[in-house]
Amino acid sequence: MPDKPASPKAYLDALHEDRKKALGAIRATIRKNLNPGFAEGIQYGMIGYFVPHSVYPDGYHCDPKQPLPFASIASQKNHIGIYLFCLYSSPGDMERFVREWKATGKKLDMGKSCVRVKTLEDVPLDVLGKAIKRVTVKKFVASYEKARDETWSPKRAAKKKASKKKAVNAKGAKKKVSKKKGAKKISKKTPTKAGKKAGKKKTARRG
Repeated sequence: MPDKPASPKAYLDALHEDRKKALGAIRATIRKNLNPGFAEGIQYGMIGYFVPHSVYPDGYHCDPKQPLPFASIASQKNHIGIYLFCLYSSPGDMERFVREWKATGKKLDMGKSCVRVKTLEDVPLDVLGKAIKRVTVKKFVASYEKARDETWSPKRAAKKKASKKKAVNAKGAKKKVSKKKGAKKISKKTPTKAGKKAGKKKTARRG
């Protein structure tokens, strides 16, 4: 990965020829299908596509100083990474993308939102282009805000953590109660064989 590139062009120019060609073709596909309102630049050290603050002032909830990420591409040590945050926040679009990619017969190595490929030949560019084209700024912002409020909201995360802690405490309390009940049952049990023999000896002495 190039060291702190100032622009997408500078990023590509710093790559070896084969990676430069592959990243260049993927970049051209994204740019060709990118809907109005998105911008291209360097974000998180990669060639990124995002919703600028001029369009979406709130920015990215993890770091409001950053514009809302949409997609990005990068040359990693052992692969080319295509990061599709636009699909991660939209399960329906993600499922369609995966289905269409696999239908081409090409291998899909994908994490939560990152597609890893070795060469340009591993990428069905038409499938990538269609996935990018389907997502307008309005649609993306709506799916992002829904996912943020339902899944990534700080208040929701804190509430979930408190609920989990409460459940753990309740489970611990039940175990303690269970142990106490067990102790009571043992104390109420009939005397052991040793106890019975000792009782018989005492009775014999009295006789």
